[in-house]
Amino acid sequence: MQPVRPELWLGGVLALSIAASLAIGPAGFGLPGKAPAAWLIFSEIRLPRAILGALIGAALGLSGAALQGYLRNPLAEPGLLGVTGGASLGAVIAIHSGATAAFALALPLGGLIGAATSTAAVLLLAGARSGPVTLILAGVAISGLAGALTTLALNLSPNPFAAVEMVFWLLGSLNDRSLVHVWIASPLILAGAAILLSLQRDLDSLSLGDDVAANLGVDLSRIRLKVIAGTALAIGAATAVAGSIGFVGLVIPHLLRRFADHAPGRLLWLSALGGACVLLLADVAVRLLSAFGDLKLGVVTALIGAPFFLWLVIKTRQELGP
Repeated sequence: MQPVRPELWLGGVLALSIAASLAIGPAGFGLPGKAPAAWLIFSEIRLPRAILGALIGAALGLSGAALQGYLRNPLAEPGLLGVTGGASLGAVIAIHSGATAAFALALPLGGLIGAATSTAAVLLLAGARSGPVTLILAGVAISGLAGALTTLALNLSPNPFAAVEMVFWLLGSLNDRSLVHVWIASPLILAGAAILLSLQRDLDSLSLGDDVAANLGVDLSRIRLKVIAGTALAIGAATAVAGSIGFVGLVIPHLLRRFADHAPGRLLWLSALGGACVLLLADVAVRLLSAFGDLKLGVVTALIGAPFFLWLVIKTRQELGP
């Protein structure tokens, strides 16, 4: 008897996660009845939240796997290229300037502008022919600059209510998201995912080394641009509508790598499915724990991911020896 393929059982877990997300909400448990109010809650609150949870989780997991495969660094994650920091800065500026009070969609649009600006800055700083190390350094530099400017905006907040709004947004959440947010984010996330998934064979070749990949006809510059473009589109859109949600892109590829036989190309699909499952289940946990306080989604993922990150660092240190 052949073992069940990981794609199949991950798909089953994803289906259960979506069902749980649709069945749990502020109005109680279970699918809606015939009452108009119940269907309104389902279509305007639960359904957009489930769709965004699946899309954003898939974007985080997929981008993390693509970056780890391209950079050949097990500690790489989507925020490494400065996209998350740039999107966060753009959204914070939208709140600080008062644009969100005048225009309902100013927050996600500000995040998208910030993500695009930070991506362009990383490309300019790294140069057209830079390698992975230079790209990492450029991303870290832009992330640091975006973080400093975000802190400055918080410090110069015009009133405490704006500061609280900025902090809550930075913690990451799927609360109060509507179908409008789905229409804003989904085309960009899907476009970014399509770009990253097209790299399956290239990443498998790249795992053999740059020289071998070049001899196999792999264009290293093209891979670099695709990784940056795909990550910028997917993570920029995800951060623009949901805030900063960390550790999913770091943890999921590590958990699923052995099920992909350590093949970077196959890991892309598995990480997308795994990321969607984890983020949906984390959001379900947020709603179940809502009676104990307004817990944010980014806090839950950090509580799950931070201990794993520490374990990964200790394991890597042990493998390298004293």
